[in-house]
Amino acid sequence: MESNIMLIAILIAAVIGKANSVAIAACVLLMLKLLHIEEYVFPYIEKNGVTIGLILLIAAILIPIAKGTVTTINVKNVFTSWIGIIALVLSFFTTYLSGLGLKYLTVQGHGDVMPAMILGSVAAAAFLGGVPVGPLITSGMLALIAKLIHK
Repeated sequence: MESNIMLIAILIAAVIGKANSVAIAACVLLMLKLLHIEEYVFPYIEKNGVTIGLILLIAAILIPIAKGTVTTINVKNVFTSWIGIIALVLSFFTTYLSGLGLKYLTVQGHGDVMPAMILGSVAAAAFLGGVPVGPLITSGMLALIAKLIHK
């Protein structure tokens, strides 16, 4: 029952904050629990959900390449510009942080910080026009800071 209340609180915050992806995720999990099929579905989502989500996210980002909107000339120009080089470096760093974050949440078992990260994402979506796609990067930053503090 406690988990349902937390999911409902996340749902309410997401609706108020207009973080539709968070609201839909909370609704789906609540429906699975209410249908009493969570014991069959949750393990699959827990094991494969991040991978499936990343595949869909990356596929959506690659659509301009697949449609031919982005050409090799565009790519050459980007990689020879300051913004392209900074994008490459930042992508390298955030991907590293995402890996740290995934380990921090799953392998190291710090999933209890997820509600705080979700609330931060929802607040950023509501007040700053952000898009709540960064919990892995956020947890990676948290893992890096925790590692630096505990040295």
